[in-house]
Amino acid sequence: MARSLLAGAARVARWAETAPQPGKNTALTGVRPPATPTATAAPPPPPGDHPPGATGNGTTASARPADGTTSPAPTTPRSTVPGSTAEQHPSAPASTSPAPAAPTPTATERPTNGPTPPQPPPPSAAPPAPDRPADGRATMSAPTAEHAASELGLTPAQVRADWDTARLAGLVEVHGGVARPGWRLRAWHRDDSAVLRGWVALFDAWSLAHPEPEGHEPAAVAEVVSAMPQVLSFLQLSAGPVPVAQLLDLLQQRVGELRTERCEIPYGPRPEPARPAAADDTALAPLLDWALHALASVGALTYGDAQATLTPLGSWAVWVKLEQICVAAQSPAGNIEAAAEDMLRGCSQLRPNAARAEYRAWLAARPVGSAVTELLDAARGEDALLRSLAFEALRVVGAPAEPGVRAVAEEPTLRPYALLWLAEHDGADPEDAHEVLTREEATWLWVDTAAAVADHGEAPLLVRHLESAVQPTVPALLDEVRAVGHPRTVQVLVALAAAHPDPALAKAVRRAAFQVHTGGR
Repeated sequence: MARSLLAGAARVARWAETAPQPGKNTALTGVRPPATPTATAAPPPPPGDHPPGATGNGTTASARPADGTTSPAPTTPRSTVPGSTAEQHPSAPASTSPAPAAPTPTATERPTNGPTPPQPPPPSAAPPAPDRPADGRATMSAPTAEHAASELGLTPAQVRADWDTARLAGLVEVHGGVARPGWRLRAWHRDDSAVLRGWVALFDAWSLAHPEPEGHEPAAVAEVVSAMPQVLSFLQLSAGPVPVAQLLDLLQQRVGELRTERCEIPYGPRPEPARPAAADDTALAPLLDWALHALASVGALTYGDAQATLTPLGSWAVWVKLEQICVAAQSPAGNIEAAAEDMLRGCSQLRPNAARAEYRAWLAARPVGSAVTELLDAARGEDALLRSLAFEALRVVGAPAEPGVRAVAEEPTLRPYALLWLAEHDGADPEDAHEVLTREEATWLWVDTAAAVADHGEAPLLVRHLESAVQPTVPALLDEVRAVGHPRTVQVLVALAAAHPDPALAKAVRRAAFQVHTGGR
């Protein structure tokens, strides 16, 4: 069902990859045609948040919105759904965030219990093309829309609508001034989970998918958007048609609660508080009608005859997001509200399984795109242990983290970790993933790991770490360690010399440390 809902958007996005438009190389600005381009273009900026796609998890397609069931109304209209996450996944694909391949959803993982929507057979997809500068918004021009309409047998309005859907679902991504085919479009023909995550991103962006009614204050629209997760939860629990009048009553109560939560209580004597005024039915009715039509337009529910019913896909999505709220509330070590660096430090004393549970809870509470950014920033710090743990957490994120990881693969400090992550993500056995590293990269990683052991481990563990070096002998290792230029080389060698029980070997290690320190050979 998700594939059929996005089929039109995928068709327009694939057409735009290579179809030329009048006076331009391609319809999709940001993508070159197979033929040699005649226009010059500045290189695009590195990919940004993902998750994956420009949608709005109450945000953008790769980021999941904040949990809407209990949060106060946002200051600007944003789409939210219970525990909404971006890209972050059908199980949340998490936002943020964008956020898949043979990737099984992780941070917002596909639940083991509960309904799973059927997936129709995959259509063929054109291979991705290189990118080039766009207009900054990836909007489709009138000539391009007319050209696409004539070739695809659609109207220009239908083409524009499908193009907007493709952007919200992450089939097209906008990074700075460049529009590119999204990873979901590239994976369309081989990965049903990518399609499903694209639909979840569209579901998260429901308030952007349908124009809001005119003549209403932005604050009122924002209140309705914030209150809709509770309405959706009620629809899911009802498991059948619900009269609109009943939904309007529920919306009125929820909006009244949100207004009460934002009420400031002044200091000093004050009169007996009046009972909070209920939300105005007449003002909320057209906004509820807009919200239900918007959710129907993305395939989350059916709306007609003065009643609404969740579709099987919509019921599944709400169920998954409610489960994500439960996961986020079960942070084993209580680090769910901590910054990435503090969370990783808190997980450093946990066993691997417990740490992964903590990563999942932490990720479920924020947009996937911002979560990936936070983890990569923590990995850039001086603590090598946090660097290693950050990439373990990124393994829990899964495919939505791929653009961010690829973007840092050229940073010397993160390159070995990023290459190993990408190799495992592409299906390599974790035991063999190290083969993607050059000898120099493997040596750099050995020193970085030794620095983590020296800072946080015990001396015997540092001695045993010698066995993991790719060099066959200690002298060969010392020669290459001196040449690799890791900033912690001296401290590592000094700690190793102090820990090693063999006096002769310890002396050789100290000599090597002195040579690195003085710049000698």
